[in-house]
Amino acid sequence: MGHWFYRNIVEPGKLPLLLALASFVLTFLITRMVTRLIRAGKGPFRNVSSGGLHIHHVVPGVLLTVVGGFGAVATSRHDGPGVYVFAVIFGMGAGLVLDEFALILHLDDVYWTEAGRQSVEVVVLTTALLLLTLGGFAPLGVNDLTEDERDDRRVFLLTLAANFAFVLVSLFKGKLRMAIIGTLVPFVAIVGALRLARPTSPWAKRLYRSRPRARARSVLRAFHHDRRWSGPRRRFQDLIGGTPDSTPPPDAPDRR
Repeated sequence: MGHWFYRNIVEPGKLPLLLALASFVLTFLITRMVTRLIRAGKGPFRNVSSGGLHIHHVVPGVLLTVVGGFGAVATSRHDGPGVYVFAVIFGMGAGLVLDEFALILHLDDVYWTEAGRQSVEVVVLTTALLLLTLGGFAPLGVNDLTEDERDDRRVFLLTLAANFAFVLVSLFKGKLRMAIIGTLVPFVAIVGALRLARPTSPWAKRLYRSRPRARARSVLRAFHHDRRWSGPRRRFQDLIGGTPDSTPPPDAPDRR
């Protein structure tokens, strides 16, 4: 295990990415714990306000992300302690920002609503992508090519184009998760591209319009898939991020 860690993480210079990932996940988990305590009215934590304005934690998150990103770029050496410090700062900032991703997307305080689950899902997907990158996966199947294939520019470009096409098809078929993971694991994108499209996807609306059997199969498959996986996915999201409000009262005060 130690040899694998050194060979795949430290030796190729992936330690900054590992530190950024660790600080990202830890910051997200600590932030969720604090916001859940504030929501329950427990502990010493309270909302941060200035002049009656509630300051969401995405604000310091943006500042930390900017400092960490520009600091890493400005660092002349890429293996010194400065890089590691800025990697941790960047990971902390990204954790704070993506924890409120749903608020940025909707431009509304949806933190404890059903729409707020999108923040948890984005954090989980980001963590999975970073873990795959640390494990040696390269975008669009580059790591699957031999040295000779990489030297052959035509083979290299054709491989990138083919894998990118599968990712795009998966995306247009409404399989966002498979498309994102497929950027690093092409097999996932291929499976997503070959399967039926989601009934609400652009692909289904355009190409299944005159194919009632395909449209019916798409609806039926989506129904069975959602019935099987929506429950476990929601319980996992609730475990990490907390259970959303079932029916938020109108004009409810911000409890974060």
